[in-house]
Amino acid sequence: MPAHAAPRTNQLLAALPNEVWQRWQPQMEPANLPLGQVLYESGRPLSHVYFPADAIVSLLYVMEDGASAEIAVVGNEGVVGIALFMGGGTTPSRAVVQSAGQGWRLSAEVIKFEFNHSSPVMHLMLRYTQALITQMAQTAVCNRHHSLDQQLCRWLLLSLDRLEGAELLMTQELIANMLGVRREGVTEAALKLQRAGLIRYARGHITVLDRPGLEARTCECYAVVKKEYDRLLPVKLAL
Repeated sequence: MPAHAAPRTNQLLAALPNEVWQRWQPQMEPANLPLGQVLYESGRPLSHVYFPADAIVSLLYVMEDGASAEIAVVGNEGVVGIALFMGGGTTPSRAVVQSAGQGWRLSAEVIKFEFNHSSPVMHLMLRYTQALITQMAQTAVCNRHHSLDQQLCRWLLLSLDRLEGAELLMTQELIANMLGVRREGVTEAALKLQRAGLIRYARGHITVLDRPGLEARTCECYAVVKKEYDRLLPVKLAL
């Protein structure tokens, strides 16, 4: 079995002061995150928060008829399960592994205690939550006002920011579910990007060939989200 990814591959864990990390380390549990695994369901109590290392988790809103749309993505920059330390305990969204990998998890009791008793933890988690809310808000604006081509570019760039390398394992059906559109629309948008030499798509593998080209083609929403994450989550220890 391959070695599990180091916990502090996750940027939030890496930003914890050493004295906090020493308390957390014995209580961190490794978590394998296979493609499609549901980490929590709408309305169900959350038992853990998850810190992805090299996986990506999609936060989805699921309608009564089963249709879904992605409201945010979480990777090695963040944590899944903010409702636990924000006081809600449950959330109307579903968390599903979008790109398989590994991560770490911490029990509800520990994260709630740390949030309430450690100022560095509280400030770090609140800054991350503000960044996540910005992503959710910008996703709503993007889905309403921008073309599917632009939405796909934004989605690809956000995913790449949370992975090493330039390849994504992703079917058109899954992308369609994430974006809340028909599969045929994703096929057409992906073919446009491929004809433009920006990506190569084959059998569920998307390889980004020209990232600057994607950035030039996407809407303003990607830059807004990235700027806010960079502003709120600098690469340094939380104080």
